[in-house]
Amino acid sequence: MKFFYSCLFYLLIPSIIARLLWRSIKAPAYRHRWRERFACYTKKSVQDVIWFHAVSVGEAEALFPLARKIQRQYPEVTLLITTTTPTGSARVRTVMQGSAVHVYLPYDIPCAVGRFMRHFRPKVAVIMETEIWPNLFAYCGSHGIPLYIINARLSEKSARGYQKIPALIVPALAQVKLIAAQTQDDAGRFVAIGAKAEKVNVQGNIKFDVEIPSGLISQGRQLKTGAFRGRFVWLVASTHKDEEAIFFGVYKIIKQKIPGLLLVVAPRHPERFVEVKKLAWQHQLAVVTRTSGEACETRTDVYLADTMGELKMLYAAVDVAFVGGSMVPVGGHNILEAAVVGVPVLFGPYMANFKDIAEQVLQRNAAIQCRNDDEIIGAIIALHADSAQRQLLAQNGKAFVQENQGAMAKIFDLLALDM
Repeated sequence: MKFFYSCLFYLLIPSIIARLLWRSIKAPAYRHRWRERFACYTKKSVQDVIWFHAVSVGEAEALFPLARKIQRQYPEVTLLITTTTPTGSARVRTVMQGSAVHVYLPYDIPCAVGRFMRHFRPKVAVIMETEIWPNLFAYCGSHGIPLYIINARLSEKSARGYQKIPALIVPALAQVKLIAAQTQDDAGRFVAIGAKAEKVNVQGNIKFDVEIPSGLISQGRQLKTGAFRGRFVWLVASTHKDEEAIFFGVYKIIKQKIPGLLLVVAPRHPERFVEVKKLAWQHQLAVVTRTSGEACETRTDVYLADTMGELKMLYAAVDVAFVGGSMVPVGGHNILEAAVVGVPVLFGPYMANFKDIAEQVLQRNAAIQCRNDDEIIGAIIALHADSAQRQLLAQNGKAFVQENQGAMAKIFDLLALDM
């Protein structure tokens, strides 16, 4: 089965390259460093690395505290962090500041996998969340490289898909030393797709171990009093296509009740910054961009956060935060960063990627779920009028995060056995 999978992958390479070029029209970074995706490198090899793979920004952000802990405890080791997306790459380079090697993960074709592995010779391979690559996993198994899947999660939809190709997935999972699942449900789904039960255990979610430097909190407070001029600020974070139109329409209604309202929009993908700005203009909203360096005037409706890597700071600058990717069927995004900063959190109906966390925060009165426009309007107006409720939501959210921390330390102890 793996042979036919590899043949199909080779046949799809022209289409894959065409897709990269197509995506590069809006995001030029997709046409850069494309040779890395085939494990063709110009720099001298760095070997005997501890290798982590984080697909994009969300997985990378979860990984950083663990990576820093490893660097502190094992300063002699070299970390390699691979990503798939340019935004993930940019975040790794910004946060790690050269202390870790970064390249794009090569495509799962035997020749590229072999070149990648020979170039870096990883001592340990660690995959974040849900990435099952048959050729990559097979190489680790045949060369005795300990392979882990950490912070592992598997949705019901993904599990159903994997169960259709057991001849490919079961042998791949057999090469994994340990799957550290986020929840018991995730663990059960990994077993259902072919993982050995003794190789799967529940360690919790390392996203609870998020680190918020005090300096970012101070920057956020300064932004609130400075550029935002002390207005009541509502942030919609990590928005996707078709979501901004919802929030711009809702904002115009809420503005009638809260004249001092300022809407801060932080799109998930940088290639959409210009698109979102134009959309705001189409809604006849006055926009100030973060990169302009300008302060908001009284007439300013929208502050467009057209930068990357500043979301934690922005959470500290606002009164209420709505985490996007949840008003359209994307699956939602991480609400824990907002909660640990201490801002009231709202999210929409589509939270499949964070189902358990969403259910728990709602039970704890630590967030508000809004299923439609009317519920968003009602929630923002109610929170504006009730500072005590805002404070209660923020306190409950922060407590919820703190009570669930500790997964990172457990996973560190597991990985340390092979370092």
